Amino acid sequence: MKPSIKIGVRENILSFSLLVLVNFFVGSMVGLERTILPTIGEEVYGIASTSAALSFIVSFGFSKAVMNFFAGSMADRWGRKRVLLGGWAIGLIAPLLVIFAEAWWVIVVANLFLGINQALTWSMTVNMKVDLAKPEQRGLAVGFNEFAGYIGVAVMAAVSGYVASQYSLVPEPFYIGIVLVILGFFLSCFAEDTNKHVQSQVKKTGSTVASSTKEVFKQTTWKNKNLASGSLAGLTTNLKDGMAWGLFPIFLSAGGLSVGQVGTVVALYPAAWGFFQLFTGIWSDKIGRKKLIVSGMLLQGLSLWFILLAQTYPMWLTGAFFLGIGTAMVYPTILASISDVARPEWRATSLGVYRFWRDSGYAFGAILAGVFADLFSVPWAIGIVGALPILSGMLSLFRMDETLTDED
Repeated sequence: MKPSIKIGVRENILSFSLLVLVNFFVGSMVGLERTILPTIGEEVYGIASTSAALSFIVSFGFSKAVMNFFAGSMADRWGRKRVLLGGWAIGLIAPLLVIFAEAWWVIVVANLFLGINQALTWSMTVNMKVDLAKPEQRGLAVGFNEFAGYIGVAVMAAVSGYVASQYSLVPEPFYIGIVLVILGFFLSCFAEDTNKHVQSQVKKTGSTVASSTKEVFKQTTWKNKNLASGSLAGLTTNLKDGMAWGLFPIFLSAGGLSVGQVGTVVALYPAAWGFFQLFTGIWSDKIGRKKLIVSGMLLQGLSLWFILLAQTYPMWLTGAFFLGIGTAMVYPTILASISDVARPEWRATSLGVYRFWRDSGYAFGAILAGVFADLFSVPWAIGIVGALPILSGMLSLFRMDETLTDED
């Protein structure tokens, strides 16, 4: 007689905890570049145009977005664990290319592979945690996942900045990337595939109308107002982050901060983002998704304008802190909201479509930031992009329903 499949975080605490640790290393791969790569473009390769300097974020954003779209259906077909391990194998290419790069286009290609790595590994850790959790624990599950990932981003952003200040911008910080991939792959080998948990949930809930990838794409993009509102909010959130990734180091350096101070401000934003997701994810399980999404979008936009107007190091730290809190209010909550609406048998695909739109925001943010910075100035680019989360938050206020119900 086969043992029954248990659903719940406590019931699967070992598997859940391992996946939390794995996603710390996933996020660390992005943090490795966050402080120093824009500076490498200017100082090592002499990239004068802001648009050209941010091209690495464009390649990262689009490759991650496209692979996110396929990651969900790949997981449904081949299993979560296989996709997770494949993502780590591809991730090894990124630091190796940066280490041996002799031209900027190689850095751009390296970030294409980093985007694929992030799409496959981060998508699977999210899906696997949601598979293990009960419906009323989805906010908790994605909160822990995003907490671990963005703490990894923050820690490695600070570490890479320190290593670069002590040695050089390249290659020393990227040796760490090779170690991260090896550790991530090794730990993922012990992860439990959660496909059987999905099948258990499908039997309990029954089938629903939307099942094909095409139909799920339509539902998540525009047909279902709750899924579509989440997709737009996610896109503008990461559009803001793509801009911040590329322009914050340039803006803060022009404001007179040292490399170490820039690294601290750049690291504080994802640190607050990561840490507070521990609470916002669980909070959304109690008070609902909509309130946090709307208020979080508004806080992001206002924080960007605060950073733009600030003129001192402590004030920039304050702005980065609140920008991180605003992002933390939104990030796990939208994932939980998508999981509320999507049914188990097409949930991974719907999350993949959402993450496709969300992470395309990295590329769109870098493109808009580069164009506006070249046409006007870096401060103007930050100010214009800062308006977009506010507009998205207002749209969610009027269009989106509360998705947390007692029906799951």
